[in-house]
Amino acid sequence: MKSLLFQLILASFVLSNFDNNVNAGHTSVFVRKEWPSEDIPLDHEVFAVPTGHNAPQQVHITQGDYDGKAVIISWVTPDEPGSSKVQYGTLKGKYEFTAEGKMTNYTFYKYNSGYIHHVLVDGLEVTIFTWEYDTKFYYKIGTGDSAREFWFQTPPKIGPDVPYKFGIIGDLGQTYNSLSTLEHYMQSGAQTVLFVGDLSYADRYQYNDVGIRWDSWGRFVEKSTAYHPWIWSAGNHEIEYMPYMDEVVPFKSYLQRYPTPHLSCKSSSPMWYAIRRASAHIIVLSSYSPFVKYTPQYEWLSEELMKVDREKTPWLIVLMHMPIYNSNEAHFMEGESMRAVFEEWFVHHKVDVIFAGHVHAYERSYRISNIRYNVSSGERYPVPDKSAPVYITVGDGGNQEGLAGRFLDPQPEYSAFREASYGHSTLEIQNRTHAFYHWNRNDDGKKVATDSFVLHNQYWSSNLRRRKLKKHHLSSVLKRIASY
Repeated sequence: MKSLLFQLILASFVLSNFDNNVNAGHTSVFVRKEWPSEDIPLDHEVFAVPTGHNAPQQVHITQGDYDGKAVIISWVTPDEPGSSKVQYGTLKGKYEFTAEGKMTNYTFYKYNSGYIHHVLVDGLEVTIFTWEYDTKFYYKIGTGDSAREFWFQTPPKIGPDVPYKFGIIGDLGQTYNSLSTLEHYMQSGAQTVLFVGDLSYADRYQYNDVGIRWDSWGRFVEKSTAYHPWIWSAGNHEIEYMPYMDEVVPFKSYLQRYPTPHLSCKSSSPMWYAIRRASAHIIVLSSYSPFVKYTPQYEWLSEELMKVDREKTPWLIVLMHMPIYNSNEAHFMEGESMRAVFEEWFVHHKVDVIFAGHVHAYERSYRISNIRYNVSSGERYPVPDKSAPVYITVGDGGNQEGLAGRFLDPQPEYSAFREASYGHSTLEIQNRTHAFYHWNRNDDGKKVATDSFVLHNQYWSSNLRRRKLKKHHLSSVLKRIASY
């Protein structure tokens, strides 16, 4: 009995320290021989316009509801409105069903957008007589010789032990480094992208070139976004507040082009919302929308966190653009205001991991928190906290602003690993207790797995599992006593 008790204590110790390694953090000395941080020329083949008159382009899909039983399919027709219909079915070339959506367009300075179509394909569980989750759908948009065909895979049924693989990308842009990141993600086997903001970097241009670079980026990523859902969040480069062009409506281009399923989770804005997919509950926050007490985002997040059911979706993931913990000189402490408002909630609700972008480098933290801090106390530094999330910054997609290569020295105790390179991450959920995480550096065009660890689920691994172990141990003891 003593031996069994010792094993339980040892297992508990290992479990509690695995995600919060007490060893010093690591700063990589790798120096990238980077390609120039310049946008790919517009005449490059990656921006090719599809053949045919008014052919649909910039095709992208995202989840269309709370539970993964719908998709939003979006595209642009450049010359005339055309049709806003989607034909779809489970057999290639045989489209049993039709969905129709809405068309919009907008102006930005003197740029006139193409005709932007958004179609909600919902009720997928009733369009097939024998519904199966994890089903491949083929879909067709456009008409005549200009029609184009794609496919998407519905997610598996929500459940606590459903495996699923996410890719995480941020601050992508449209450089050769961006292309390397995109191609490496597409080789990863991931099924959905969690995108942490800063899409096209079109705001780096002026006048009509802003809209032109939104169009080129839509064509650039289409080879992934037309097939895999990208879960969108907005960054600072989506704000596009440009009064010198009389453009003062924030997020104008982004909101016209990239819809989100915010209404299905009772959000008042497409800038913040939540979805459930496989075994994960994913919350998207807006770093550049009001979030202090009494604001809509604050009130919504308070209610959404109460809805999380870790028995059904044990993995609680938060996306935001601005990192809360960052030890790079670039954007240092810009996330402090959001940390002060929300960090205590993240710890209380045992968020597993928070992904952010903004800083053009990679960094992963230990499980730490600074929730004891206030202006009158002496406790003003982050401390290890096994109930806190792991914070991961992946603002390293490859945009034209280049890498953020100057880290603070010495490396803070909360920082586990950091490197100024381009790349992407994957999170491969295995079951309710474990997930495999990898960050892959783009080493001059070659994918290199650089940082990886096993992520233990906060809810099941730290609380219920220990209770079940104790309950199992107690049951075993009682059985042994009864056998005497």
